[in-house]
Amino acid sequence: MPRLVSPPVLALIGFMLLGDGAYIHAKAWLAQMLLERAFDRSVATGKVIKPWSWADTWPIARIEVKRIGASAIVLEGTSGQALAFGPGHIPQTADAGERGVAVYAAHRDTHFRFLRNVSVGDVIEITRRDGKHFRYRADYSTVVDADASGIDPSAQGVELVLTTCWPFDAITPGPERYVLHASSIEGE
Repeated sequence: MPRLVSPPVLALIGFMLLGDGAYIHAKAWLAQMLLERAFDRSVATGKVIKPWSWADTWPIARIEVKRIGASAIVLEGTSGQALAFGPGHIPQTADAGERGVAVYAAHRDTHFRFLRNVSVGDVIEITRRDGKHFRYRADYSTVVDADASGIDPSAQGVELVLTTCWPFDAITPGPERYVLHASSIEGE
């Protein structure tokens, strides 16, 4: 019986796939370094610093959940390019620390993978690019239809919502979103 593909060809294909996978991880690692550097420079200078010259977004905040060791740089906007590199701040929502609801969205399998480990009562810390620091407590989570988030943009408190696709381990996109609500604990 003749062989369909020779072992050297299979090895070459394997190395190409391995290289492609390594490239994606290297690119993600480099992007995170550049985002961290741009965010730190923004805090130090008070100016908008893009992580690379052709970026259509810039870092606006760092989100941390120290109990689980999670940290991510939040980018302005939710364009496809922005969400490829980090959580995005949804336009027309409040800035972290301001009256209203600040809403951050990210992919469930990358930058918001950690949401599955956030528990009610966890402290979520936000540092804005102007250096101001805010703390929120996770109040509750819910799963909603993508077209009916239940987020009240006219809320009078100081709130934070983190949202991503649901379920966490799905392979294909779905119509549901995981929504984590948190309230400010400043002044407690």
